[in-house]
Amino acid sequence: MSDTNGTAPAGRLAELSVHDLALIERLRISFEPGLNVLTGETGAGKSLLIDALGLAVGARADTSLVRHGTDAARVEALFDRIPEPLICVREISAAGRSTARIDDESVTAAHLAEVAGRLVEIHGQHDQQRLLDERWQRDLLDAFGRLEAERTAMAAAVEAWRANQAALAELWLDPRELARRLELQEHQAGEIAGAHLSVGEATEIAARLAAAQHAEAIARGSVEIHEALAGEGSGAREAIAEAAQRSRELARLDQRYAPLAERLLGLAAELEDAAAQARDLAESVIHDPSALAQMEERLSLIYSLERKYGEDEAAVIAYGERVSAEAQRLRSLEASREQREAESARLVVVVAAAAGGLSRSRTAAAGRLGSAVETALGSLGFRQTTFSVSVSRRLAGPSEPALELDGGRAAFDLTGVDAVAFLIAPNPGEPARPLARIASGGELSRVALAIKQILAEADRTPTLVFDEIDSGIGGRSAEPVGRSLWELARTHQVLCVTHLGQIAAYADAQFRIEKVQRDGRTVTEVRRITGPERVEELAQMLAGAAGGIAARASAEELLERADSWRRANQEA
Repeated sequence: MSDTNGTAPAGRLAELSVHDLALIERLRISFEPGLNVLTGETGAGKSLLIDALGLAVGARADTSLVRHGTDAARVEALFDRIPEPLICVREISAAGRSTARIDDESVTAAHLAEVAGRLVEIHGQHDQQRLLDERWQRDLLDAFGRLEAERTAMAAAVEAWRANQAALAELWLDPRELARRLELQEHQAGEIAGAHLSVGEATEIAARLAAAQHAEAIARGSVEIHEALAGEGSGAREAIAEAAQRSRELARLDQRYAPLAERLLGLAAELEDAAAQARDLAESVIHDPSALAQMEERLSLIYSLERKYGEDEAAVIAYGERVSAEAQRLRSLEASREQREAESARLVVVVAAAAGGLSRSRTAAAGRLGSAVETALGSLGFRQTTFSVSVSRRLAGPSEPALELDGGRAAFDLTGVDAVAFLIAPNPGEPARPLARIASGGELSRVALAIKQILAEADRTPTLVFDEIDSGIGGRSAEPVGRSLWELARTHQVLCVTHLGQIAAYADAQFRIEKVQRDGRTVTEVRRITGPERVEELAQMLAGAAGGIAARASAEELLERADSWRRANQEA
């Protein structure tokens, strides 16, 4: 029966299904929100379940885990995420192909890790945990110190500085290159503007030049047309005029002739217009050699501009407008650059102030976190272990952006100027070393447990997994570890692999993992155990298979003591 108070965050692991993974043929486990303990003899497959969960949240696939004689292994994890459950599936073929799905949608393993990896954090001897990443250690320190506002201010200041630097970079040009480009743009703009082009001009000039080649014949023909239409004694003009007059006379006798009279009058007007147009065309023909030369020169200029800047007058004019605008921009470049440089200097001051404030807050929080974790470690068997949190400035390289802080050059980014490292000295007289350099996986698991206890509210990873957390500790230190795990499980779901009954006694749910023979093959089975079965399992964990009545009595006493302690702390 679970004693959890129901505060474990949404996103916990509700169910894990595994098919054909190493010794596991087929199993399905439903987990409780609180402390879930996996027990069983060595080699039964306890850590294999942790590996299966790792695959379901995006860990690297290993084809050697595919059960012999099968084509593929399959792992499915169900998380009770709000508003709807999240289903993550991973399949590994014996041929080496790996596939992943989230809610029946195919995804990459990287995307699976990005989505589901946030829900589970695994601490084991052979895993690269986030806790070893000093960037993650910095984030934990900030969460412990509740430095969200300072982090946000720092990130905003750096983003503003970066945006200004990007704009400044676009404005930078070598002075000689700037002069060359400005001269070119101004020359092109001036050449086009000085031509005073108009759209369609070249076509018109070309037509007039073509006409000028036949000026005499055109002029003579135009005069003949004019004379034929409007000259004295013109047959066409007189005939139409006479017909129009006769039609008007008939219209007075018969109205049906009125439309004909109107048409003939219109023809007379058309003849007058045609005669005038013929006269104008004759007069427009150029005979002056100097005028022809000017037109040819103008057309040559237009064609030259089109070869350089565009296919027609409109394109040349548009190009001129662009280079004129660019010349104006280049002329104002120096002033814009000076403005950006002044802004950069101002923003650096803002960044330095934000970085300094964040660094001071981190240093204060580091002292409190170090003391709290060291105290927690003492209750977990590290009686003479020292733990501290180092906050130091990240030194900037020669070409790296830097802030001048406290007389030194500090590299900075969105997170500030600090390098944060968790340091531990497990043995008296030995210097503290970064947590990442601890060799013992058991030690690391207990350090992680201590840190998780202190940061339970700040770290909202729904499910925490501890593999071999009892490595290297005895019964005296085991009960405090069990209590710590139970307390941690009030705000997180916890899965723990253990060989110690003193830890297993504090579980909200205990699962026994064992190897059995089925159809001539070894398979791993998992069962949740309660009541007498749980007493028997704890007795064997305390004294081995031959423990007898005394071991069962010790197991019952241990369970009673754990239940009493949990009830007291549940009510507190």
